[in-house]
Amino acid sequence: MKKLIYTLLIIIALTNNSFSAGTASDSSDGSSNYTKAKNLIKAAKKYEKKGKIEKAQKKYKKAQKLLLKSNEKKPLQADTLNYLGFTTRKLGDYEKGEKFYLLGLQVEPNHNGINEYLGELYVVTNRIDMAKERLEVLKTCNCEEYEELKEIIDGTKKSKY
Repeated sequence: MKKLIYTLLIIIALTNNSFSAGTASDSSDGSSNYTKAKNLIKAAKKYEKKGKIEKAQKKYKKAQKLLLKSNEKKPLQADTLNYLGFTTRKLGDYEKGEKFYLLGLQVEPNHNGINEYLGELYVVTNRIDMAKERLEVLKTCNCEEYEELKEIIDGTKKSKY
């Protein structure tokens, strides 16, 4: 019970800060904001690959605002927490990004995306042993997340951040 209360307090603290304000449209269940955010993240990744970092950052920031709104409407969704961790990390706040990932793992410990992205965060922050723990969780998934994280840990693929 204490863990659940603590988790809810973290969610409230993370969602009630200055970057949660935005002009995006709202839906009753938050799913519309989530879908829009996913599309923005997809576009941001494309900009990033083209080296258009400033444009990518703007997309990540917009996506983050939508995800925060979605999380307020429908809290404790592992996919939302995954993308909140991702956008927050991409915007340079590794500490807060890690908190979103860890919260998502409390909801769904074997979430492929969270385990991969948290592993990437650990590599970037020089915590390779912890990244390898995330890789171990993915070992039996037979998924691209395992391969991506393995390449980053092995140094055959660079993590953007």
